[in-house]
Amino acid sequence: MLAFQKADAGHGLRRADVPAPVVTAGDDVLIAVEAVGICGSDVHAFEWTDGYQFLTAHFPRTLGHEASGRIIRVGKDVVGLVPGDRVVIAPVVVCGHCSACRTGQPQFCTNRSIVGFHRDGAFAERVVVPAANCFRLPDGVDAELGALIEPLCVAGNAVDVGAVGWGDRVIVMGAGPIGVGIAWLAKRAGATSVLLVGKDDETRLGAARSLGIERTLDLALAAPDMATTLLGGAADVVFEATGVPETIETGLGWLRPGGTLVATGIHARPVQFDLTRFVRSKQQLRAAYDSSPATFARMLSILAEDGEALRGMITHRLPLSATLEGFEIAASRQALKVMLLANSDATAAP
Repeated sequence: MLAFQKADAGHGLRRADVPAPVVTAGDDVLIAVEAVGICGSDVHAFEWTDGYQFLTAHFPRTLGHEASGRIIRVGKDVVGLVPGDRVVIAPVVVCGHCSACRTGQPQFCTNRSIVGFHRDGAFAERVVVPAANCFRLPDGVDAELGALIEPLCVAGNAVDVGAVGWGDRVIVMGAGPIGVGIAWLAKRAGATSVLLVGKDDETRLGAARSLGIERTLDLALAAPDMATTLLGGAADVVFEATGVPETIETGLGWLRPGGTLVATGIHARPVQFDLTRFVRSKQQLRAAYDSSPATFARMLSILAEDGEALRGMITHRLPLSATLEGFEIAASRQALKVMLLANSDATAAP
């Protein structure tokens, strides 16, 4: 079976011919992968960014967690899913018995693992996951839209953490899929002024504008103080989705007194900011990471209702066999979302 794996501590992935996974546990589900997106965290692993050394304990590991596909086999204990069902994968596998799981907060599971990092993922022809990590795709939602569900859930969780409401002014820092998803969902949540900020990011900002995110700012072309001018005032909520530590200080400068900054990026270095000004401004700093089963269900409903409006997030389509080319495109920041498709002759062109 064709798979793409992280096998050593350094730049790159390897293309491998590996045995196809099989159903072993009673709650296993074997899925034929139809579409899988390249996530920013996959690119970090590919480039061997600081903070991904935990992967060395799991080498060789097939990456990939933004996936949809069709079930081809289920374990003996699986109820409610059958071969032929079209599903998306929730990548966080929880233990079910820690205090967080027992109290209905599986997103805080202390024993969790992640498909594509701690266990083999979906940059492959087949993947095995627990049945609890499968959500049926709504009718009318195709495989590539389904594979957007995971970044959409991360964005939706961030909007929830930021408590975006009607009339809010929102700045989103970072023009990748998570930032664009946050901006799109913040508008849907009632924010009346949303500004998406990137740096040397005109390609991705242009893709965002095609999704209806009218206000954008490229800091390679304009000064930071243009942000609040374009927004119409200081922000009620700022989202950081860059992974660049210095953006926290910048974002707090755009935030009104009492406003909230939500950090969603993974930072390779510690963050420094003016804590005294932060305290005196009574601002709030929150963190958003991954999502929850409830968010998955809600985002699937949004895909069913309005998924076509999000298809423009997919700027590049490639066959699974061209995964290494897809990673180079994703790392170049010239793509918003690179989607790998099974049994496809798609090219890198949108």
